[in-house]
Amino acid sequence: MNITKLIAELKGADLTNADLRDADLRGANLEDADLRGANLEGADLRGANLEGADLKGADLNYADLTNANLQGANLTNAFLRDANVEGADLRGANLEGADLTDANLTDTDLRGANLEHANLEDATLEGANLSDTNLANVRFKLGYHEAIFADGILQIRLRQSQII
Repeated sequence: MNITKLIAELKGADLTNADLRDADLRGANLEDADLRGANLEGADLRGANLEGADLKGADLNYADLTNANLQGANLTNAFLRDANVEGADLRGANLEGADLTDANLTDTDLRGANLEHANLEDATLEGANLSDTNLANVRFKLGYHEAIFADGILQIRLRQSQII
Protein backbone atom coordinates (compact mmCIF):
# COMPACT_ATOMS: atom_id res chain seq x y z
CA MET A 1 0.00 0.00 0.00
CA ASN A 2 1.34 3.46 -0.94
CA ILE A 3 0.92 5.95 1.89
CA THR A 4 1.54 9.62 1.16
CA LYS A 5 2.41 11.89 4.08
CA LEU A 6 0.01 14.78 4.45
CA ILE A 7 2.00 18.01 4.72
CA ALA A 8 0.32 20.61 6.90
CA GLU A 9 -0.57 23.89 5.18
CA LEU A 10 -0.77 26.38 8.03
CA LYS A 11 0.38 29.56 6.31
CA GLY A 12 -0.70 32.58 8.35
CA ALA A 13 -2.50 30.40 10.91
CA ASP A 14 -3.22 31.75 14.40
CA LEU A 15 -1.70 29.16 16.72
CA THR A 16 -1.12 31.49 19.67
CA ASN A 17 -0.47 29.47 22.85
CA ALA A 18 -1.21 26.22 20.99
CA ASP A 19 -0.08 22.95 22.60
CA LEU A 20 1.91 21.25 19.83
CA ARG A 21 4.24 19.19 22.01
CA ASP A 22 5.87 16.33 20.09
CA ALA A 23 3.85 17.23 16.96
CA ASP A 24 5.02 15.87 13.60
CA LEU A 25 5.23 19.01 11.48
CA ARG A 26 7.93 17.85 9.06
CA GLY A 27 7.80 19.96 5.92
CA ALA A 28 4.83 21.97 7.18
CA ASN A 29 4.19 25.42 5.75
CA LEU A 30 3.92 27.73 8.77
CA GLU A 31 4.97 30.86 6.89
CA ASP A 32 3.79 34.00 8.72
CA ALA A 33 2.01 31.85 11.32
CA ASP A 34 1.34 33.32 14.77
CA LEU A 35 2.93 30.88 17.23
CA ARG A 36 3.47 33.32 20.11
CA GLY A 37 3.70 31.39 23.37
CA ALA A 38 3.09 28.06 21.62
CA ASN A 39 4.40 24.86 23.18
CA LEU A 40 6.41 23.07 20.50
CA GLU A 41 8.62 21.13 22.89
CA GLY A 42 10.01 18.05 21.14
CA ALA A 43 8.18 18.89 17.89
CA ASP A 44 9.56 17.55 14.62
CA LEU A 45 9.89 20.60 12.35
CA ARG A 46 12.51 19.21 9.98
CA GLY A 47 12.36 21.07 6.68
CA ALA A 48 9.40 23.18 7.84
CA ASN A 49 8.83 26.65 6.41
CA LEU A 50 8.57 29.14 9.29
CA GLU A 51 9.60 32.19 7.28
CA GLY A 52 8.26 35.33 8.95
CA ALA A 53 6.55 33.30 11.70
CA ASP A 54 6.04 34.92 15.11
CA LEU A 55 7.46 32.53 17.72
CA LYS A 56 7.89 35.12 20.48
CA GLY A 57 8.16 33.30 23.82
CA ALA A 58 7.51 29.90 22.19
CA ASP A 59 8.84 26.71 23.80
CA LEU A 60 10.97 24.89 21.23
CA ASN A 61 13.06 22.97 23.76
CA TYR A 62 14.22 19.64 22.28
CA ALA A 63 12.55 20.46 18.94
CA ASP A 64 14.11 19.28 15.69
CA LEU A 65 14.42 22.22 13.28
CA THR A 66 16.97 20.60 10.98
CA ASN A 67 17.00 22.41 7.61
CA ALA A 68 13.99 24.52 8.59
CA ASN A 69 13.44 27.93 6.99
CA LEU A 70 13.19 30.57 9.73
CA GLN A 71 14.15 33.60 7.64
CA GLY A 72 12.87 36.76 9.29
CA ALA A 73 11.14 34.80 12.06
CA ASN A 74 10.55 36.43 15.45
CA LEU A 75 12.07 34.19 18.14
CA THR A 76 12.33 36.89 20.81
CA ASN A 77 12.60 35.26 24.25
CA ALA A 78 11.97 31.82 22.72
CA PHE A 79 13.23 28.66 24.44
CA LEU A 80 15.42 26.43 22.24
CA ARG A 81 17.33 24.46 24.87
CA ASP A 82 18.77 21.25 23.37
CA ALA A 83 17.05 22.04 20.07
CA ASN A 84 18.54 20.70 16.83
CA VAL A 85 18.74 23.66 14.44
CA GLU A 86 21.39 22.14 12.18
CA GLY A 87 21.42 23.57 8.66
CA ALA A 88 18.49 25.90 9.36
CA ASP A 89 18.14 29.26 7.63
CA LEU A 90 17.81 32.00 10.26
CA ARG A 91 18.83 34.93 8.07
CA GLY A 92 17.39 38.15 9.49
CA ALA A 93 15.66 36.32 12.35
CA ASN A 94 15.17 38.04 15.70
CA LEU A 95 16.50 35.84 18.52
CA GLU A 96 16.84 38.60 21.10
CA GLY A 97 16.83 37.08 24.58
CA ALA A 98 16.40 33.54 23.22
CA ASP A 99 17.70 30.61 25.27
CA LEU A 100 19.80 28.39 22.99
CA THR A 101 21.59 26.52 25.76
CA ASP A 102 23.02 23.23 24.43
CA ALA A 103 21.41 23.86 21.01
CA ASN A 104 22.97 22.37 17.89
CA LEU A 105 23.53 25.26 15.45
CA THR A 106 25.95 23.39 13.18
CA ASP A 107 25.96 24.86 9.65
CA THR A 108 23.16 27.27 10.55
CA ASP A 109 22.86 30.47 8.51
CA LEU A 110 22.51 33.36 10.96
CA ARG A 111 23.50 36.19 8.61
CA GLY A 112 21.93 39.45 9.71
CA ALA A 113 20.17 37.82 12.68
CA ASN A 114 19.72 39.59 16.02
CA LEU A 115 21.10 37.52 18.93
CA GLU A 116 21.31 40.38 21.43
CA HIS A 117 21.10 39.07 25.01
CA ALA A 118 20.72 35.48 23.74
CA ASN A 119 22.11 32.59 25.78
CA LEU A 120 24.37 30.31 23.73
CA GLU A 121 25.92 28.42 26.64
CA ASP A 122 27.32 25.10 25.43
CA ALA A 123 25.72 25.60 21.99
CA THR A 124 27.45 24.04 18.98
CA LEU A 125 28.24 26.67 16.35
CA GLU A 126 30.54 24.68 14.05
CA GLY A 127 30.20 25.95 10.50
CA ALA A 128 27.54 28.52 11.44
CA ASN A 129 27.54 31.73 9.41
CA LEU A 130 27.44 34.70 11.81
CA SER A 131 28.19 37.44 9.26
CA ASP A 132 26.51 40.74 10.13
CA THR A 133 24.89 39.09 13.17
CA ASN A 134 24.16 41.25 16.22
CA LEU A 135 26.01 39.50 19.08
CA ALA A 136 25.70 42.31 21.63
CA ASN A 137 25.61 40.92 25.17
CA VAL A 138 25.42 37.30 23.98
CA ARG A 139 26.45 34.75 26.59
CA PHE A 140 28.69 31.88 25.47
CA LYS A 141 29.94 29.15 27.76
CA LEU A 142 32.03 26.34 26.37
CA GLY A 143 33.04 23.78 28.95
CA TYR A 144 34.98 25.66 31.59
CA HIS A 145 35.28 28.79 29.46
CA GLU A 146 32.76 31.60 29.54
CA ALA A 147 32.55 34.41 27.02
CA ILE A 148 30.32 37.44 26.75
CA PHE A 149 30.24 39.65 23.67
CA ALA A 150 29.42 43.18 24.85
CA ASP A 151 30.02 46.58 23.30
CA GLY A 152 32.13 45.05 20.52
CA ILE A 153 34.48 43.39 23.01
CA LEU A 154 34.66 39.66 23.59
CA GLN A 155 35.21 39.08 27.31
CA ILE A 156 36.45 35.61 28.18
CA ARG A 157 36.76 34.08 31.63
CA LEU A 158 38.85 30.93 31.93
CA ARG A 159 38.16 28.70 34.88
CA GLN A 160 40.07 25.54 35.74
CA SER A 161 41.98 25.89 32.48
CA GLN A 162 45.57 25.63 31.41
CA ILE A 163 46.93 27.87 28.71
CA ILE A 164 49.88 26.31 26.94
